[in-house]
Amino acid sequence: MIGKTTLVALFLAFTTHASAGFVSYNEQSLQYNKANLGEKEVALNALIEKANKALLVDVDPVTNKTLLPASGDKHDYFSFGPYWWPNPDTKDGLPYVRRDGEYNMDTKSAATDKQRFIRFANDIKTLGMAYYFTDNELYAKKAVEHLNAWLVDSKTMMNPHLKYAQAIPGIVDGRGIGIIESRLLIPVLDSIYMVREHLSAAQYESIKAWFGQFNDWLVTSNHGFEEDNWHNNHGTWYDAQVVAFSIFVGDEDLAKKRLRISQMRRIGGHFDKQGRQHAELERTRPWHYSNFNLEAYSYLGHFGEMLGVDVWNYEVDGHSLKEGYKYIASYAAGKLDWPYRKPKNFTLSKAYKNILFAHGVYGDEVFDSALYELRKDESNLKEMENLTVVY
Repeated sequence: MIGKTTLVALFLAFTTHASAGFVSYNEQSLQYNKANLGEKEVALNALIEKANKALLVDVDPVTNKTLLPASGDKHDYFSFGPYWWPNPDTKDGLPYVRRDGEYNMDTKSAATDKQRFIRFANDIKTLGMAYYFTDNELYAKKAVEHLNAWLVDSKTMMNPHLKYAQAIPGIVDGRGIGIIESRLLIPVLDSIYMVREHLSAAQYESIKAWFGQFNDWLVTSNHGFEEDNWHNNHGTWYDAQVVAFSIFVGDEDLAKKRLRISQMRRIGGHFDKQGRQHAELERTRPWHYSNFNLEAYSYLGHFGEMLGVDVWNYEVDGHSLKEGYKYIASYAAGKLDWPYRKPKNFTLSKAYKNILFAHGVYGDEVFDSALYELRKDESNLKEMENLTVVY
């Protein structure tokens, strides 16, 4: 295992000299893990298994859907709100009604785009990482096929906006809240960097232009304005996307501005002095949403390291991000029983990725204990994020 002295050196090196290519990953941690793969064998084997499956998946661009959004344009991303159901009081089921936390499985149909988009983003993430750690060009070439279909080829590419995401039948053609679905593009940026040598200059510039246009839409559209003003995880994930895409296209000023908004506007409102996230705790799946919000902060904390904006340690009137992580860690360690609603699929492992990052940043004993307990579950050892950090 790597010593704490080396960990500090890696941390300082990264914060002082932010990577010119990676966005959401720490390059020094990746390099260390690649040189010491025996320490992460379980995660590597799981990654290769997933990547080999991804090699067999057909490219499935946005233009393959069979239902069209209100625009009538098959290049426009289209999805339905997942917690909305046919109205039991009307013959045609319209307008749909909301059941928070109850996922309408009909919204996962291939007739719209959400599931193919999830597969695209997850496969690109997997293929890029597998190529980095194995140097197997098959993974890179498959990733390029997907990237070309979704972001480059004019016949199949997705238009750079989410105007018609999370539509509600009988109510609205699309909502700003749908922007949360594009959060999956954040690690795609790193896979683009990982396979860049297999992209032509024209392909890479087209991809960069696509993200520039998408980011412009995020910060200028009414949908983006709505998402920016959500008081819960939607606002945090909006920040994470704007910062990530700004870094990728080279707009450091916009990225820093958004990070300052995350500091001053989000943290004080999201966490009380005990680290509880009341906007997430009131949901039907409070453990899930508390961790889901922290996942976005894990990105923002890392981006802040890159750009010299300290999100990790920001505090206002006793409200801090660190307390938010500590609150979750105290339950993830298994010594306290989660006092809020627990659905049937409740698992402490939802906190694993957040604890990984918090453990590396803060080093408090509560994170040591939580990580120790969570690593007893071998499924956590298979997570790809084990390959992106050093512990």
